Amino acid sequence: MSDQTRLSVFKTYKLYVGGKFPRSESGRVYEVSDSKGKWLANAPLSSRKDARDAVVAARKAFGGWAGATAYNRGQILYRVAEMLEGRRDQFVREVGEAEGLSKSKAAAVVDAAIDRWVWYAGWTDKIAQVVGGANPVAGPYFNLSTPEPTGVVTVIAPQESSFLGLVSVIAPAIATGNTVVVIASEKSPLPALSLGEVLATSDLPGGVVNILSGKASEMGPHLAAHQDVNAIDLTGADADLARDLEIAAADNLKRVLRPLTEDFAESPGTERMTAFLETKTVWHPTGSLGASGSSY
Repeated sequence: MSDQTRLSVFKTYKLYVGGKFPRSESGRVYEVSDSKGKWLANAPLSSRKDARDAVVAARKAFGGWAGATAYNRGQILYRVAEMLEGRRDQFVREVGEAEGLSKSKAAAVVDAAIDRWVWYAGWTDKIAQVVGGANPVAGPYFNLSTPEPTGVVTVIAPQESSFLGLVSVIAPAIATGNTVVVIASEKSPLPALSLGEVLATSDLPGGVVNILSGKASEMGPHLAAHQDVNAIDLTGADADLARDLEIAAADNLKRVLRPLTEDFAESPGTERMTAFLETKTVWHPTGSLGASGSSY
């Protein structure tokens, strides 16, 4: 065995778009440091072209994902949790470095993120019973309301909660059949980019989740104004950016989820799932049974 010092193999972080791992088309990168200012990696600095490519991938994947059975979506989300469990140590290290946490605190964050995937996996075939149903009407009709996904959702991920917060905004959107384009935390994008590697090796179809790293202030306005984006989650945007994006989103009547003051460690409710659902109501004649006029 040589006594020479072994050189470390530095990881090249890439975007996750359409189930693949491209570099930014611009060729740009930016330095990512830990909480103490130590260099960790160079992350891709995504461009407007990368954002447009991500929307194309998300739209292409939407039909198949929205059309899948709710049970199947739940199985796939649970598979993501299984894959995260297998790479737990990697995410503990990355989250600890990103957020300046001790190993034990980072482990608690990662465990909570894995549990959150499982929680949303269990909701995929139940949310319709909670927000849908049969409506009583005065007439011989069935009147049924059912939830349907909104479409392509742009998500500005939380800036400080680089992993638990990230999972908490992605999982509910895709659990209900939407596809997403995520702008990761600018300061701490590495857990998000590593999540792309997990999604790629799970059963999640390419394009359902697309992860970009870089500046929300650069990509956000173009995604907010994009005519093929149906909704936008402003969780990680500051007040000024959120206002500008909300104005841009009005052009094609996007659904907008405004920034909320959230403790992602708290148990989530159903609000993030229902935020990107549309309600379809169908009327159907009940018909008649015989001369008595009774109906079914």
